[in-house]
Order: sequence, then structure tokens, then C-alpha cells
Amino acid sequence: MDIITLNNENIEKEHICCLMSAKDSGYVDQKKSWLKDMMKEGLKFKKMDVRGKVFIEYIPLKNAWYPVAGDDYMFIDCLWVSGKYAGSGNSSILLDECIRDTKERGLKGLAILSSDKKKGYMADKKFLMHKGFIKCDEAEPYFELLYLPFEEDIAPPKFRESVKNPKTGNDGFTLYYTSQCPFTLKYAPIIEEEAKRNNIPFKSIQIDTLEKAKNAKCPYTSYSVFYKDEFITHEILTVKAFNNLVDKYVNKK
Repeated sequence: MDIITLNNENIEKEHICCLMSAKDSGYVDQKKSWLKDMMKEGLKFKKMDVRGKVFIEYIPLKNAWYPVAGDDYMFIDCLWVSGKYAGSGNSSILLDECIRDTKERGLKGLAILSSDKKKGYMADKKFLMHKGFIKCDEAEPYFELLYLPFEEDIAPPKFRESVKNPKTGNDGFTLYYTSQCPFTLKYAPIIEEEAKRNNIPFKSIQIDTLEKAKNAKCPYTSYSVFYKDEFITHEILTVKAFNNLVDKYVNKK
């Protein structure tokens, strides 16, 4: 399969792999708008020439919307291969393309967010370690930072201090999210409305600048939920899942 690189000329007609219904096209449009803005900062979105989840998205670490510090690295926002396209070497093909591009740009390695065990929306640590990535930092409760240096003796990237002992300053639920994922744009307002309807203390904060992302409370900036100062989950909540959290943390059931 051919690899397509999104740009200003083809982004409106190309499928960006996030499979949502036609009625949700507005959220995909917001994601594309975010991509176009980030392309000015060096972001690349490369996908196989199919209609499915087979893509890689990466950007120079200095411009990545993650609380990670480090010089001369490319940060992989997302490497996602699923369904019938998984298990056929497509992840390696996309990663190799990213490595080639990164070296051509004069950067000295890759960095990516992962987890101690396989979790939804997180890069597969087992695959990355097989490809030569090394764990270089960690943050509670399960986040790990991996890197692939192209040179010896290069300083590894690291999490910024904002994730080490996060304080939300809120006495209730706090949801942080970005426009990086169209699913967060859809479900964040739904959960906020559910909390309001049931008089549950809840604050929704959209991370909308690089500075805010670099100083985020959680390594996973696309979506993270706290109760008071305790991190709860990075996985997108349904109304049912949110109400289960309300029972656990507020109603103490």
C-alpha cells in the first residue's frame, strides 16, 4: 500500500482514520483544523492509502502538545494500526517512514508515550521495545516515556515536573482535553452536561495552546480525568462510565 502524507491540498478530501458517523463530521473538521495549524509547526500525518486506522502522526518534540522536555527529538503523537490491517507489518512500515523523515530533518531520535501494560489509546510498549525503544521516564499511575536515540550519549527526554505531583485546585471532577482527537471533542461536552444535570462538581478545561500542553497535569493531554487531585483515567468516558465514577467517588457506593 502507498503512504499518503496529508497537506493543505489534500487534507479536506482525505479520510483521517477516525471512524465516526456522518453526523459527527463537525468533530472531524475540528481535528483537521488542528492538524493544519500544527503542520505549520512541523507535524506530519502519514497514512496508508486505505479507509481505516492505519496512520502515524508526529511532530518535533519542542512543538508537541505533551508535558515532555528534550532537545533534538521527534515526538510520535499516535501510531495506530488496527482491524484487518494489524499484524501485517504496517506498524513497522509507518515507524520506518517516521525514522527516515526524522533523520532527514536532522533530529537525533524519537520519543513516544506508552504505558506499563497495554491500555486503550496508548502505544504498544511490547512492539516499541522490540523496535529498540528504551524506557527513560515514568509518571503515576502507569505512564511511561520511551525513546529511540539515533546517536550514543544523547540525553533522553523526560516528563516535565507538572505531571509529577499534579494539583487541580478543584473539589470535584476535572476533565482536561485537546482538539487532537475528534472523539474527545464529541464526548467532553456530553459528560459536562451529565454532571451539570445531576449537580456533580465538574470542571472542563480545554488545553488550547502549546504552553498549556507543556505544563499539563497529565502526560496524556488529549483526555484526562481527575477527581480532586487524583488522576482517574485517560480513556474517554461514556455517560454510564462517568456515573459509575460518581457512585465510586462522590456517592461512595
